Amino acid sequence: MSEPRTIPLPDQRRLSDEASLRAACEFHALMQLRRTVRDFDARPVARAVIEHCIAAAGTAPSGAHQQPWHFVAVSDQQLKQRIRVAAEAEEREFYDRRAPEEWLDALKPIGTDWQKPYLETAPWLIAIFVRKWGRAEDGGKVKHYYPAESVGIATGMLITALHTAGLATLTHTPSPMGFLNEILGRPADAERPFLLLVVGHPAPATRVPAIERKPLGAISSWL
Repeated sequence: MSEPRTIPLPDQRRLSDEASLRAACEFHALMQLRRTVRDFDARPVARAVIEHCIAAAGTAPSGAHQQPWHFVAVSDQQLKQRIRVAAEAEEREFYDRRAPEEWLDALKPIGTDWQKPYLETAPWLIAIFVRKWGRAEDGGKVKHYYPAESVGIATGMLITALHTAGLATLTHTPSPMGFLNEILGRPADAERPFLLLVVGHPAPATRVPAIERKPLGAISSWL
């Protein structure tokens, strides 16, 4: 077996301990401001901004470096309308028939229902797909390892990149989401929808639920 090809580690930021702590604190403060919003302004967002954020997501680590993700960025108004109609049909069924009472009770403080007008209002929707397998150079199938975990990491990096660019996001997961394959022309045998990310500027005077995040001591252990 031949040795894998390697290159020197690209230049990293070399910070002093003080500068490292300062950078960590500044980033934490920036991310503390991140909130999910459901009221979007129709104001356009330049495609170049979305391109760079998706490219940043594509730097995420993945199992065996197979990069099992595909991002479909949608700004076309007719496509967004079709996605909204399909998503609301699934959401109405979920809220009226499929959702257990405890799940509906958990959603009450958030104030959500089956209506999703933001799917048309926001300038961008980014459909994120998990690629179950890829193609080898000879055309054969190649199994992807840890695809859901890998795509989850990439999605988190995408949300972070968009927030850093001054944009708001909403993670939307209607169930089932197979309609996204059909509407967006993605192969159902090779890909499955992971998440639909709504992206744009928050509407003026947007309000969000008064929630609190768990403190560090509740989400971490130190041994």
